[in-house]
Amino acid sequence: MAAAMNLNKIVFKFVRFSFSILVMLLVVVCLVKLGTFCYEFGYRVFTEAPMEETPGTEKAVEITADMSEGDIGKLLKEKGLVRDAKLFYAQLKLSAYAGKLRPGTYTLNTSMTAKEMMVIMATVPEGETETESEAGATP
Repeated sequence: MAAAMNLNKIVFKFVRFSFSILVMLLVVVCLVKLGTFCYEFGYRVFTEAPMEETPGTEKAVEITADMSEGDIGKLLKEKGLVRDAKLFYAQLKLSAYAGKLRPGTYTLNTSMTAKEMMVIMATVPEGETETESEAGATP
């Protein structure tokens, strides 16, 4: 009877130890996957290539005053100008153009980078001054 209790204790300790090792391995695998995803996303923020090689395809995009920066990213994804709307949003937030995109209709090209598109969408239209542009915009 005492031998059976010792055997049960040994088996229980072995199972507990094995389970602990399994949990640690699972945590390590999850951390590696998360780290890989974060690295790849961060790398793409600064190195994402255009959708197509030059000359690309021109596409008309209309930005309205009520669109958020996330909505603009979704629109560009729908039009085939960017691969990932969330990536465009991150690129925009990390750029000097955050909060500076203006409503209007723009002709963008699939051979443009996200930054080139931001420059176009943040530029004051010709013949319009900075104050006129701001007066027409709604906060």
